[in-house]
Amino acid sequence: MLIGLILALIAGSLVSLQNIFNSKVNEHTGSWSTTTLVLGMGFIASLLMGLLMEGKNMFTLQHMQPWYWFSGMIGVGVVICLVQATRLLGPTYAISIVLTSQLGFALLWDSLGWLGLTKVPFSFNQLIGVLIIVGGILVFKLGGAREPESDSSTGKRQQALNLK
Repeated sequence: MLIGLILALIAGSLVSLQNIFNSKVNEHTGSWSTTTLVLGMGFIASLLMGLLMEGKNMFTLQHMQPWYWFSGMIGVGVVICLVQATRLLGPTYAISIVLTSQLGFALLWDSLGWLGLTKVPFSFNQLIGVLIIVGGILVFKLGGAREPESDSSTGKRQQALNLK
């Protein structure tokens, strides 16, 4: 269980880091170029690592449901939506909403046993946990510090100080 927790923490940090990198790439290209670059580089990296770690066994795909093949296409939606959300909301707020949405839908799919998952009984404690996270995001966004309003005299004073 400890290894699972560590791996989940690493994954969370990598998702946040990737999201920031993706938004920076998007500033210089476009959403579709960013998505192509991100998923293309990911394909090359995973292919090389898979060949190194598993060899030709990585291409043995038995007893897989046909709809699982669409996972890569879902990745396109993930990258496009994350890049745009980060551009519009900023990284922290966008990731907070993404993670909450992810948790909420995971709870739904677990509770219903969809997509071949083992059905996990729904509990109100789980729902309360998701709602507390949503409340935390609202407090974070609505209760955050406001940027001071700038006036022309402050800007002129700052320019004068920079010239000295």
